[in-house]
Amino acid sequence: MPKVLVADKIAEQGIERLKAAPGVTYDVRHGLSTSELAAIVGDYDGMLIRSAVKVTSEVLAKPGKLTAIARAGVGVDNVDLDAATGAGVLVLNTPDANTISTAEHSIALMLALFRRIPAAHQHVIAGQWNRSDFQGQQLAGKTLGIVGFGRIGRTVAQRAHAFEMKVLAYDPFISSQSGRQAGSAGVGDIVTLVPDLDTLLRESDCVTLHSSLTDETRQMIGAAQLALMKPTATLINCARGALVDEAALADALNEGRLGGAGIDVYAKEPPADSPLLSARNVVLTPHLAASTSEAQAQVSVDAVDALLAYLIDGEIRSAVNVTGLPGHLTPRLRAYIDLCCRMGALLSPWCASGVDRVCATVCGESLQEIADTLSWQAMVSVLSPHLDVRLNVVNAKEQAKHRGITVEHATKTSSPDLQAGFADVPDRQSRLAGSLTLTVETQGKKHTIEGTVFPDGKPRVLSIDGYKMELVPAHSMALIFNDDQPGVIGLVGRELGDAGINIADMVLSRRDKTALMVLKLDEAMPDALRDALRDKNPPILSVCTVTLPPVGDGHAGP
Repeated sequence: MPKVLVADKIAEQGIERLKAAPGVTYDVRHGLSTSELAAIVGDYDGMLIRSAVKVTSEVLAKPGKLTAIARAGVGVDNVDLDAATGAGVLVLNTPDANTISTAEHSIALMLALFRRIPAAHQHVIAGQWNRSDFQGQQLAGKTLGIVGFGRIGRTVAQRAHAFEMKVLAYDPFISSQSGRQAGSAGVGDIVTLVPDLDTLLRESDCVTLHSSLTDETRQMIGAAQLALMKPTATLINCARGALVDEAALADALNEGRLGGAGIDVYAKEPPADSPLLSARNVVLTPHLAASTSEAQAQVSVDAVDALLAYLIDGEIRSAVNVTGLPGHLTPRLRAYIDLCCRMGALLSPWCASGVDRVCATVCGESLQEIADTLSWQAMVSVLSPHLDVRLNVVNAKEQAKHRGITVEHATKTSSPDLQAGFADVPDRQSRLAGSLTLTVETQGKKHTIEGTVFPDGKPRVLSIDGYKMELVPAHSMALIFNDDQPGVIGLVGRELGDAGINIADMVLSRRDKTALMVLKLDEAMPDALRDALRDKNPPILSVCTVTLPPVGDGHAGP
């Protein structure tokens, strides 16, 4: 039964979501000090925060049961991501909920600057009426440059197009092909992607920033970049304050080298010492872009939904500290991650003495975006039964480095050998539209397992160490390698029968002079019975057991 700590104020709609979740308990405790939060956080499976709570390394020093933190909002500057990752705690955010509100605020700042609204307001309040002093400009016909063409950037583009603006966009992580495909988001035909930031700055009448803050983007707009802009141009920043060199921006405004700026975010908040407070032609707002009643409600609901999806179903949405994972996983991609978990668990018994290398190879273009994640999930599933530390896709990379394990992934577009092996099975081509192969190397030995997800959504194992089969990996299973000779099946069946264990399903695959018998049992094979079978060598060569969750009822995932 998941237990959640609401450590920050969230909208009532989010609380109602928690109340309605069956089997979930929660405590609302605001205003905790760092030491108070550290003392209780390990008692909870998940935690909900906004921006007021600081989740430091001290808070996460003893994570206890805590497996996930959900931030109602986009930025996670108040979470020590390194500490969370090291503790195996998933950090989630809500990148979509405030998209419209932030885009609208960007447009509002443009209008305020172009029509000189704040200064005109003060003029009227002062009892004056010199209308000619406040002649502005219209947005129609102007060129808007969008830096960062993600969700918010694209939403701004749609609204700018409605104002009849020409729209340019620059994003180093979006190719021209991706830009053309943006038509599905309603912006593909109205935006021109430019090859570099300098070009965008030179050609734009207004530049709006929507980039994330990284070491590469910190102060991406400095004196050199401002010098490229038109002296009549304006700059809008509703993203992150540290994207802009505030001193350089203030100098450009005061010296008339830039027409104006609309700023909602600052390098330090509140911006008590910022030179922008006394700059000319600037409109300042106190980090209001996401502060609408609709956005506040939605970020809370999205944060609760994301947290519960992970705690209850193992589904990861909008993870901040998991590499190679898309923000949203389709049911098909989730099915392949589940397949990977099951396949890794089947390989795990052979890895009790350590692992040197783990490799995940995906076949099919649609799986390439999660190939990296599958490799780390494979490592987690292979190693978890043998370690006494929490291991999941959050801290897998750190643990692999610490233990000297090589984790790799590879991609290919087709698997003719795999398809040829099942030429007699109808519709095999469509079934193998995507497949996954896991390989582990341990003490000079290599073990490989291949699998896929059929159109019915169920996982299938197609081969283990070259032994062909078709099996749904679930429930209690036993993998028995034996000499390929008469009487072995009867021997195993007799031992299980004497122990009162029923065989639910069995697959037998032969290769050279040996065979692999994979049994699905109604209950787990006791260790004593497993050891007794191992002692019958020959003809029994090895026996491994593993228990997997039922398909569709639970999750073998992170």
